[in-house]
Amino acid sequence: MQEQQKTDNHLRPKEADPLISRLNGVIGHCIRLLAVMMVLVIILCILDVGLVLYEKLSSPPHFLLELNDIFAVFASFLAVLIAIEIFANIILYLRDDVIHVKLVIATALMAIARKVIVLDFATIAAEYVFAIGVVVLALGVTYYLVASKART
Repeated sequence: MQEQQKTDNHLRPKEADPLISRLNGVIGHCIRLLAVMMVLVIILCILDVGLVLYEKLSSPPHFLLELNDIFAVFASFLAVLIAIEIFANIILYLRDDVIHVKLVIATALMAIARKVIVLDFATIAAEYVFAIGVVVLALGVTYYLVASKART
């Protein structure tokens, strides 16, 4: 396993060319910058959740949420969770220098679940709902296959 990780580490290879080594270092710093920016996005998303919740609870009728308000709050919460999952993807990539397919698929499942939760079925075409269903099914089957492959 340790030997495979060394060969998978394509950002820090033992490169004879100093230019390639420096460019790999620049890419590593760019990934770190992405991680920092993602933390800022997460903080802003959390502030947005608080703002949405405050707006929904302070508008008449006070301290009561209608169904659409609940969906708006759920959408905000799920946006935070998706941002955290993306941050986890960036950190794992930075640490291991490989893309963790299972985590990426789980993030995609969470994003499409958010879309389904906030979907207004009264205003969209049946083809769109069918297409989202196909995407959910494909991601679910892919996640199952990747997870079962990891167990064997």
